[in-house]
Amino acid sequence: MSEMLKNNDVEIMLKDIGMVYQADGKDVTALTNVSIDIHKGEFISLLGPSGCGKTTLLRIIADLLHPTSGEILVGGSTPKEARLKQRYGIVFQSAVLYDWRTVKKNVMLPLEIMHVKKEERVKRAMKMLELVGLTDFADSYPRQLSGGMQQRVGIARALAIKPEILLMDEPFSALDEFTREKLHEDLLRIWRKTNKTIVFVTHNIQESVFLSDRICVLSPHPGRLSAVIDVDLPRPRTAELKNTREFTELVAKVRNSFEGV
Repeated sequence: MSEMLKNNDVEIMLKDIGMVYQADGKDVTALTNVSIDIHKGEFISLLGPSGCGKTTLLRIIADLLHPTSGEILVGGSTPKEARLKQRYGIVFQSAVLYDWRTVKKNVMLPLEIMHVKKEERVKRAMKMLELVGLTDFADSYPRQLSGGMQQRVGIARALAIKPEILLMDEPFSALDEFTREKLHEDLLRIWRKTNKTIVFVTHNIQESVFLSDRICVLSPHPGRLSAVIDVDLPRPRTAELKNTREFTELVAKVRNSFEGV
């Protein structure tokens, strides 16, 4: 991690997080003793196979789930306080767009819920669509867009509320390889322009290495933090980076860090 990130304040503090579910009358441990400090402006990936608890951890940060043990602070506040202050923007696996609303009106939706004035709603929506490269599609409908374009709309909508933290739950997993690679570069460009803290859930090792400052490797049964790996690769990053020895070595290092998979 860069010296700048080391000196930044901690944005999200997770300490000894545990999560136990009830299933068929039995306790199922989804997470155990997970501790991570995420710095302001950092790009963190939560990486692991299915069942390792990475999405559960993201939902705990977002205040969509409450841990059964441990402590979490977001900028010194509880996750609930952070959520109520609209400090989060969330991008899910599916863009979840409303078919009967235009692209612009989909981006404006959270602003309508927040009772932002119409003039400001339109201004913000168009600014975010410009950021994700979809200005020309503002009046189109979701059915007229490709899957990758729909995900860009989802990112624009998440950013429209001006969050400090962007939470992303495997947003590119359903896309083809070519579209995914293009969106990787687009996301890094957006991140550089907005200086958001990004927490990105993925099961793709190469994706995590290409995008991240650090990778938090989660292993299952029960979900636990196996390793935290710094990604000391130069930025800005382009697809050519994936052909380098340094990239290949980091991919191997991450793959070897899983425990009990």
